[in-house]
Amino acid sequence: MELPAYDKIKADFPKALFNRMLTQRFFVTPSFEIYGGVAGLYDLGPPGTAIKANILSFWRNHFVLTENMLEVDCVSVTPEPVLTASGHTAKFTDLMVKDLKNGSCYRADHLLEQHLDKLLEQKDLDPKKRDEYKTVQAQADAYSKEEMAVILKQYGVKAPETNNDLSDPEPFNLMFQTSIGPTGHSRGFLRPETAQGIFVNFKRLLEFNGGKLPFAAAQIGQAYRNEIAPRSGLLRVREFTLAEIEHFVNPEDKSHPKFASVAHVILNMFPRDIQVTTKQIVQIPIGEAVQKGVVANETLGYFIVRTFFFLIGCGIKPERLRFRQHLKDEMAHYACDCWDAEIHTSYGWVECVGIADRSAFDLSAHSIASKQPLSAFIEFKEGSKVVDAIDITVDKSKVGKSFKGKAQTIIQYLSELSPEDTAQMQQAFANNQPGSVTVGGETFEITPDLVQFKKVQKKVTGQHITPGVIEPSFGIGRILYAVLEHAYWVRPDDAQRAVLSLPPAIAPVKVSVLPLLQNDNLNAFIPKLAVLLTNNGISFKTDDTGQSIGKRYARTDEIGIPFGITVDFDTINDSTVTLRERDTTAQVRIKIDEVPMTLLNLIRGVISWSEVQQKYPKYEPKE
Repeated sequence: MELPAYDKIKADFPKALFNRMLTQRFFVTPSFEIYGGVAGLYDLGPPGTAIKANILSFWRNHFVLTENMLEVDCVSVTPEPVLTASGHTAKFTDLMVKDLKNGSCYRADHLLEQHLDKLLEQKDLDPKKRDEYKTVQAQADAYSKEEMAVILKQYGVKAPETNNDLSDPEPFNLMFQTSIGPTGHSRGFLRPETAQGIFVNFKRLLEFNGGKLPFAAAQIGQAYRNEIAPRSGLLRVREFTLAEIEHFVNPEDKSHPKFASVAHVILNMFPRDIQVTTKQIVQIPIGEAVQKGVVANETLGYFIVRTFFFLIGCGIKPERLRFRQHLKDEMAHYACDCWDAEIHTSYGWVECVGIADRSAFDLSAHSIASKQPLSAFIEFKEGSKVVDAIDITVDKSKVGKSFKGKAQTIIQYLSELSPEDTAQMQQAFANNQPGSVTVGGETFEITPDLVQFKKVQKKVTGQHITPGVIEPSFGIGRILYAVLEHAYWVRPDDAQRAVLSLPPAIAPVKVSVLPLLQNDNLNAFIPKLAVLLTNNGISFKTDDTGQSIGKRYARTDEIGIPFGITVDFDTINDSTVTLRERDTTAQVRIKIDEVPMTLLNLIRGVISWSEVQQKYPKYEPKE
């Protein structure tokens, strides 16, 4: 695959015309526009909503159905303890700086990137300086508070609108806070991601899956981030849709049974070592990337390839898609490896999917915080073993007398103590102190007469392990925007005729139905076509305005409708219509009754337009 000149594509893209089309054709509009709008909040109109729904439908088929995943739908309002355990309360932050005179707030890494963009535009820039600027720019969101303060001063970064001095950067938590219930005592947040709902339901998901690993859970839903200074339209918003997968695996075995089927796929990859050296994308088969340790394991590699095919299926151009590996100081401390699917747009490279090996952090963190075991039983491949173990004996009579109505819950909890909690309670007893357990948010003291621990040897067939997690996370709004940009072009013979070359499965409407002229005899065929299309689940748009057929074609091309049916005077004689393809504008003549199945096969990719042209006679519009 030959890589394009990315800077030229970015410079040549008619962004003003494109943005005007998005607004005028109501793909998207600022939320609460009649009140002046709110930065970072957008509403989708009919074509935008339909395209988003089609992307999500394709995602479900491509991942949930094909990979036999378990889909859930969890709430958005999340209690504070959950997000404290996950690390979001303390660490879900961006660095913020303020204009020292007017108090305007900015995201520090974005200001640095924009400032370096201007420096890189200088003519006759020294090659060493160019490399320095690009290296700093690539790491802009990985700097600590102290490092960012030094770099902003080093490059003389000022407030963009006023050129005023900036404050030192400080972390700003991006979560929207709320209260649960009327008292205000129970603090919660709107979820910043959907993943935590899957993690806290792990026990039930594992049970639903018959106790077997590996398995994957998926969720589509809204997420919320109180962005410091949202810009770049749909790419940086405060409410957005995520589609996330949590693939649970044995940490000691991250192979994937389907990896061999994708090992040959060549991808545009941007490994971390290249980001700070040659800075050039490399093309490498995923099998080789895993074998050489560039990608950590087969399961991670498999999902990188599946993500590639999903994005291409949505309409992303493969030469403008790369997979960038996180730098060491960019990754979370618990992560083994992270790759972002980045799509090249008029805004530059945009992260649209994150694919991370999160190790066993999430389940471990929630298990410790909730004091509920979140583990899976793995049988030993080599058969049973004799191992050292702790035998737990609970005096049910004494527990019953001590805790009355809560006794049964406490007995069950003590019987299933994790090794860590067992060791902690044994240590407390050794220090002549009571142990404690927390059940249902209430803490109970446990004395040595209630529970006894005895070292024994047991024959076991397996062990309980905390599963690792491979997480592909898809930003649907960003993918939607990138798909629209990649699909947009203008016909060479008419600069006013814009086209959205969306794949038929993603297009908002599949076919237009157009009478050639305003004529009662022609209009009489519209109801029959409507019934045929509706019965076959094919969305259509009728345009019987008095405008010329050329102008009506142009309108449908602009919103991405891939096919057009035209009823003309030959239809009256032989019950045939013309079927037009959007990108080539070529037309064929086809019997009305054959239209639905032909369209279904085109939409599903069963046949190509060239095959339709071979089967049906070509139609040349009359002057």
